Amino acid sequence: MTDKKEIKNEATKEAPVEIIDDEPSKEKTEKEKTEEVKEETKNKEATEEKADSSSDVVIVEEKKSTRGRKRKDSGSSSLTSNYVAKMPKFSSSSLNGSAKRIQKELAEISLDPPCNCSAGPKGDNLYEWSSTIMGPAGSPYAGGVFFLDIHFPQDYPFKPPKVVYRTKIYHCNINSSGAICLDILKDNWSPALTISKVLLSICSLLTDPNPLDPLVPSIANQYMNDKNEHDKIAREWTKRYAN
Repeated sequence: MTDKKEIKNEATKEAPVEIIDDEPSKEKTEKEKTEEVKEETKNKEATEEKADSSSDVVIVEEKKSTRGRKRKDSGSSSLTSNYVAKMPKFSSSSLNGSAKRIQKELAEISLDPPCNCSAGPKGDNLYEWSSTIMGPAGSPYAGGVFFLDIHFPQDYPFKPPKVVYRTKIYHCNINSSGAICLDILKDNWSPALTISKVLLSICSLLTDPNPLDPLVPSIANQYMNDKNEHDKIAREWTKRYAN
C-alpha cells in the first residue's frame, strides 16, 4: 500500500521545467543588425566617393574649356601663351636677386601681358628673352608683327635691359641695327620700371614717334616736313618686312 502511494506521488510530481536561454539568439540578432548597418554605410560611402570623383572630372573639364575660351578671346595673351608653354622651370632657392626679379616679371607678364605685346625667355637662359609687338591700329605699322630681343644685365633691375628690333622698321627712333632711342632705356631708367612698362613705351613709339630726339635724323626730318610720304614708306616697309 505504501509503495502504491509513493508511486502515485512520484507520478503526480511536476516534471522539471526546462528553461531555454533566449540570450544567444538575441545577441545574434543584434550582431546581424550591426553588420547590416555597417554594410549600408560602406555602400553609401562608396556611392558618394564615386559621385565626388565624377564631379571632379566635370570641374576639370570646365576649367579646361574656360581656359580655352579665354585664350581665344585675348589677342596679346595668346601671343604670350607661346612663351608660357616653353617657360623653363627655375628653382627659386638657386636664383640670385636679379634672377628672382626677372622670374617675378615673367610671371606677371604671363598673367597680364601688355596690349599688343608678348615676351618670354628664349630657352633655359632667364636673361635672354624674345618679344613680339603687333603694329598698333591707326599707325603706318598696323598689321605688322615685329620681333625684338631683350637682354637683362646681371645687375638688373639697377641697370636697364637692352632691347633691339630684329625686324626692320622705318622709324626715326629706331636705326638699321634695331637700336631704340628711348629715355627709359638710358638715363631715365629706374629700378621701379618693369619689362612690361618698357614694352608699352616701345609700342607707344609706333603711334607717337619722337622726332626731336631722333636716332635717324633723315627720317625725323621727313616725318616733320612730309608726314604723308613718311607714312607711305613706313607702310611699305611694314608690308615687306613685318608680314
